Amino acid sequence: MPYDLLDAWSASNYSFIALDSFFILFGILVISCGVRLDISPPRDEPLRFNRARQKIYAYNFKHRWWNPFERWRVVPVAYDWSQVRAEAWKQRGATAQGGVIIKWGVVLSIVAPGTNKVIDRFHLSTMGANEHAWAYVCTYMQQGPSALPPPGEPQDPNAVPWYNLALRLAPKVKWPDAMDIESRTAP
Repeated sequence: MPYDLLDAWSASNYSFIALDSFFILFGILVISCGVRLDISPPRDEPLRFNRARQKIYAYNFKHRWWNPFERWRVVPVAYDWSQVRAEAWKQRGATAQGGVIIKWGVVLSIVAPGTNKVIDRFHLSTMGANEHAWAYVCTYMQQGPSALPPPGEPQDPNAVPWYNLALRLAPKVKWPDAMDIESRTAP
């Protein structure tokens, strides 16, 4: 009888060790995926508008949140201004204290030429200027910078606060050389 108890105790101990090992490995996987979600996206995803070429340039980060094992990458793209449409969006959510959170913004949709089929989307603003940002961009692209109030100093997309560790570890914004020159110059 004492040997039966000892065998039962050993078997249950091994099952606890196996279960603990599983939870430790699962925890490591979840933490590593969370760190990757924090530091893999670039510091910013800027948009450039070139009035002379009538083009929009986007620093497009492609990822699938549900597959942390695939290679995420930046795909800089250029589209004609005639393909750009603006969409307003609004999202509601509840807080744990019973309050309501409302977010809103403007998304630029790129449509296939001659159709309204959306082929790509980029965030223009979130909880900020909204239609004012879209109106500013439209005025710039249609009438030029003389029709606008003077802009502020351009912000460096790679400038991040010293205390934001995730952004400091994130890749810097680096446009391909040919696209960088094309997006900054006239034809």
